[in-house]
Amino acid sequence: MSPAMTATYIVHLTGKRKDGNAMDVTMRITDVLRKVDETWLIVHEHVSVPVELASGKADLTSKP
Repeated sequence: MSPAMTATYIVHLTGKRKDGNAMDVTMRITDVLRKVDETWLIVHEHVSVPVELASGKADLTSKP
C-alpha cells in the first residue's frame, strides 16, 4: 500500500450568490492523500462547519 497523509485546514469564503445575496461562510476541511505513481491524489475529503453548542445548529458565521 502506498503512503498516505492528511491535510486539515480552515476555509473562509466570501462573495455573492447567484441571487445577489452576500455569502460569508467558514468551513473545516480534512483531506486524505495517497501517493499513486509518484502523484499525490486526494482519496477522501471531509467538510464540516462549526456548531453553535447551545442550539446544536451550524454556525456559518464563526471565525477562526
